[in-house]
Amino acid sequence: MATSAPHALRTPFLRNPTLSLSSKPTLSSVFPVSLSSRRRAAPRLVVVLSAAGLDAKPTVLVAEKLGEAGLDLLKEFANVDCSYNLSPEELCTKISLCDALIVRSGTKVSREVFESSGGRLKVVGRAGVGIDNVDLGAATEFGCLVVNAPTANTVAAAEHGIALLTAMARNVAQADASVKAGKWQRNKYVGVSLVGKTLAVMGFGKVGSEVARRAKGLGMHVIAHDPYAPADRARAIGVELVSFDEALASADFISLHMPLTPATSKVLNDETFAKMKKGVRIVNVARGGVIDEDALVRALDGGIVAQAALDVFTVEPPPQGNTLVLHERVTATPHLGASTMEAQEGVAVEIAEAVVGALKGELAATAVNAPMVPAEVLTELKPYVVLAEKLGRLAVQLVAGGSGVKTVKVSYASARAPDDLDTRLLRAMITKGLIEPISDVFVNLVNADFTAKQRGLRITEERTVLDGSPESPLDSIQVQIANVESKFASAISESGEITVEGRVKDGVPHLTKVGSFEVDVSLEGSIILCRQVDQPGMIGTVGSILGEENVNVSFMSVGRIAPRKQAVMAIGVDDQPSKPALKRIGDVPAIEEFVFLKL
Repeated sequence: MATSAPHALRTPFLRNPTLSLSSKPTLSSVFPVSLSSRRRAAPRLVVVLSAAGLDAKPTVLVAEKLGEAGLDLLKEFANVDCSYNLSPEELCTKISLCDALIVRSGTKVSREVFESSGGRLKVVGRAGVGIDNVDLGAATEFGCLVVNAPTANTVAAAEHGIALLTAMARNVAQADASVKAGKWQRNKYVGVSLVGKTLAVMGFGKVGSEVARRAKGLGMHVIAHDPYAPADRARAIGVELVSFDEALASADFISLHMPLTPATSKVLNDETFAKMKKGVRIVNVARGGVIDEDALVRALDGGIVAQAALDVFTVEPPPQGNTLVLHERVTATPHLGASTMEAQEGVAVEIAEAVVGALKGELAATAVNAPMVPAEVLTELKPYVVLAEKLGRLAVQLVAGGSGVKTVKVSYASARAPDDLDTRLLRAMITKGLIEPISDVFVNLVNADFTAKQRGLRITEERTVLDGSPESPLDSIQVQIANVESKFASAISESGEITVEGRVKDGVPHLTKVGSFEVDVSLEGSIILCRQVDQPGMIGTVGSILGEENVNVSFMSVGRIAPRKQAVMAIGVDDQPSKPALKRIGDVPAIEEFVFLKL
């Protein structure tokens, strides 16, 4: 059994259960926080698309040019507004009318954009790999999913890296300009061979590894530095993984393929240039900010760096008269890494599919500000995701209004090993179920942990390893809320917590336990829970009351501690009964308490 504990504190245990038929409690009564201390109303994003549920097409703002194939996909599902070259002010004005935003690298999606959206913005799609132009912290805080297109332009970027490598080695750009200026300077543009030279690939991800494959084909010796790269993948390509300093000291050529992060910002600077072999040549098709451009000019002038080939710059486009761009030993291209016809269409399709999927409520495998959950895991966990959210919704609705939810324990029973079950998605959906019914906050995989932490909600997870076949990821999920009052006393287990437990049966989530009572009711529609004296005719009596109100009963189950003793009846209903109908149920002499729970 393994446990982990992401979130906050306990409150004194209060147990004085009272019967209540009231509608959902307030946020302050169940999560005792100061609403005035919050920055603003919480973001309105759910895992399930709200606009589609209202039969209204969502609106997608495309702020930079996108391939026609991608636009066609978007137009099948949404209203598409193609507005290019927007100023920051114009973007902030437009964004409040949009459910999704698609950008490339030229548009800054700042905190102001998310604030200006008024909570409507559900997904930002970055048509490409890098996401340094999107404020991920603000996106997460506002519950906005950020997705990118990490695969479609991989080959194009790698090919451009190789093109710059070879063009730089043979002075292609400079010689071309010279010939077009009427000169014939063969001796001036003598190049260097690639065969037998050492190429250091800095960042051994998708693009870096493809560059390595192609460089091997050119006869180069390839080494790589990447603290997260698996050694077996490097060995399979014939690449040696080395330390950062070893890569700098050994390389004749350096090709940069790292993302721009606080750790990589200006990673090539005066200090690191000094560690390089004199006459090194540098290619950058990653992010301009990873190089200190002033330091590179000094290294070029000092002879440490013989040449540089740059597709990206700290500021794009670079200002007129930029010293680095104009340097005679620099080959410069205007961010063309992904600019092939095939890659442009591929990126457009990939980002359009990711954005449409997110708007439909699907969990994107390319999400960059949410736990990366592989597609096959998403598919397998789908019915358990529904179960997790509904158990959270049931549990929090059982809390009496005066109680403060602070401590929740989630128990997963599974025949799989603990490291073979990723529960981050399930925890997020339980958090969603716990918070949404009692607040105006919409929770999803993106902002679940942030939202729980903001409300002082501590969720611990516990796993019980069962014997048997691990074909199904889970046998059951149990949610317990400690130190609270319950509006339905029978939901309190022997250990003193509100307890609900469920399983997936034939792909459908079922409630299988309330408190200490075993039940079996499909978690569809809504549920009425009754504690009663176990006697004949109870099912018929309650069923008749609901039938007279034209409320359809979808499922009914009775759990009891012993014949003719106490029992809990769980009734699944398609519609919410009227208050008079609920009162009639409560007036049945054998019914000791009951509660209506909306799913």
